[in-house]
Amino acid sequence: MKTAIVTGGNAGIGLPTARELARRGMRVIVAARSPEKGRAAAELIRREVPGAQVVHGRLDLADLGSVREFAAGVEAVDVLVNNAGIGMIPRGETRDGFELQFGVNHLGHFALTGLLLPLLLKSPGARVVTVSSDAHKAGRLDFADLGLTRGYGRFSAYGRSKLANLLFALELDRRARRSGAGLVSVATHPGATATGIFKVGPLQPLLRVFLQSAEAGARPSVHAATSPEIRGGEYIGPRLKLLTPSPDARSAELAARLWEVSAELTGVRFEEIAHR
Repeated sequence: MKTAIVTGGNAGIGLPTARELARRGMRVIVAARSPEKGRAAAELIRREVPGAQVVHGRLDLADLGSVREFAAGVEAVDVLVNNAGIGMIPRGETRDGFELQFGVNHLGHFALTGLLLPLLLKSPGARVVTVSSDAHKAGRLDFADLGLTRGYGRFSAYGRSKLANLLFALELDRRARRSGAGLVSVATHPGATATGIFKVGPLQPLLRVFLQSAEAGARPSVHAATSPEIRGGEYIGPRLKLLTPSPDARSAELAARLWEVSAELTGVRFEEIAHR
């Protein structure tokens, strides 16, 4: 039985992603910041999917100590879905002092993937699915001000974190290929989905009328995690269509620089596929 980890698997598109992977016969670890919410999600999936093997674990992507603690407790993983995310929030910082959206959406997942890499490489055909967004097209990376101390916009910060997600997913695929590792890395775009990631005040109930369901938003991630047709380096969007990332997202030079900066900031080196 394959084991899948879904970060943020307690809510949003993470919950239907975890549920569908369990329905397809995987053992699922729901990784959630709140143990209570993680436990509730695992219990809900077990009720809805008879016989499902679902457990939960505490993971706070805004705290690299928590990321390391969670990864140390994982014994096996075949599929990692880097799903959890935050967006459209006032500027804040992670426990380690990183700008919050960049720290949670990118650096936390970068560190988690690297820490779990030895286990992933033990699994033939292991997959890493990283949830990005077409908001990445609005993102720009300023390596001189990754903390966004000289100007902060909620949407631009979100777009930057989603650009980083996509750069990471594509660079992970490149490095896995060059090293000969049997690892498939893909990115997904769920589309405009009615989840709690965006806090937009009194307009939120109205906007939900125009947004797709969380179940629909989960389909690209489920497809990326399970379909035998998936190839590394793909970017899968709504209706399971292959999308074309922005020129910045396709830049191997930009991806390599982000990778090295991320490794320096998190202390996670991906030594198993380090040779470029």
